[in-house]
Amino acid sequence: MGCSKWRAAFNFGHLKVQSKLSVFLTMIILFLYLFYCLNGFCESLPRPVYDQQSHQQDKHVQNDAQGTTPKLPAASFVRDQLSDVAYSTNNISIANTFGNKKFPQAIIIGVKKGGTRALLEFLRIHPDVRAVGTEPHFFDRFYEKGLDWYRNLMPRTLDGQITMEKTPSYFITKEAPRRVFAMSRHTKLIVVVRDPVTRAVSDYTQTVSKSPGLPSFQNLAFRNATTGLIDTSWSAVRIGIYAKHLENWLRYFPLSRFLFISGERLVTDPAGEMGRVQDFLGLKRVVTDKHFYFNQTKGFPCLKKPEGSSRPRCLGKSKGRPHPQIPSDVLLRLRDFYRPFNLKFYQMTGQNFGWDDID
Repeated sequence: MGCSKWRAAFNFGHLKVQSKLSVFLTMIILFLYLFYCLNGFCESLPRPVYDQQSHQQDKHVQNDAQGTTPKLPAASFVRDQLSDVAYSTNNISIANTFGNKKFPQAIIIGVKKGGTRALLEFLRIHPDVRAVGTEPHFFDRFYEKGLDWYRNLMPRTLDGQITMEKTPSYFITKEAPRRVFAMSRHTKLIVVVRDPVTRAVSDYTQTVSKSPGLPSFQNLAFRNATTGLIDTSWSAVRIGIYAKHLENWLRYFPLSRFLFISGERLVTDPAGEMGRVQDFLGLKRVVTDKHFYFNQTKGFPCLKKPEGSSRPRCLGKSKGRPHPQIPSDVLLRLRDFYRPFNLKFYQMTGQNFGWDDID
């Protein structure tokens, strides 16, 4: 009888040891699995059904280049339901940790002081857009660092998400079109343009705020104030010759790869312009009127206060900064200079931006 009790106790203790050992081994396996996945080694593992479905949506950028518009898979419904959540958390999601780094499928390539920062911030509300916050300047300043360096700057994306970046100086950089084309001929290119006269004044305003000792706007704009000869070597003037810069890009990319956004309409009708951008990128129209309100002080649209935030999201202090007073005859001469270039740009893009209707 005593032996039976001893055997039963031994067996029970043995089972407890086995149970603890099983739990310990399971924890080790789970830890190793998570470690490998976080380091991107799970690509060869079988995908769950949801991931297999959402993987199909990742093909929408390439299919768009071929003129096809595939139907969104059922898995996109899940992301649709998360759109408001992504907005309320400033687009912070699990994509910060999971996913892969890819070359951007879309780039905002220009122009400086046209509204590129506003466009990028508005786009980042969308749960299927992941973008670099700072300007990489890869295709104009750091190209020698190589494509692997560039890709490593990109945020991690999940299947179905679009990687983006914005560097406005690409549009006027001679080598940029060839370099972007070498990365991918399917890259979508967004250009935010603005009346070149007001753009030049805005450019000067930003520069003089950093270097107060600069000559006046008119002294920089003209080679000869008497004859009215414009100095096209000054970058504030040169950037606004949009037709010339676009010709350089059209040597490598067809017009269908471009979307031209009006900087003026981005202010007066942000939701309308954002609708065009989302259509161009093949995204559902998540960013709508409900996300914006007009800030009378800044004279610029701001993003409404997300849930859980104490204040709305407006662009920095430099946005809406008052411009210096420029003599009207100087602005008139500059407007006459730009007129033929504007008309050519309208013809090239098939869009009339109405800059020549401005008095």
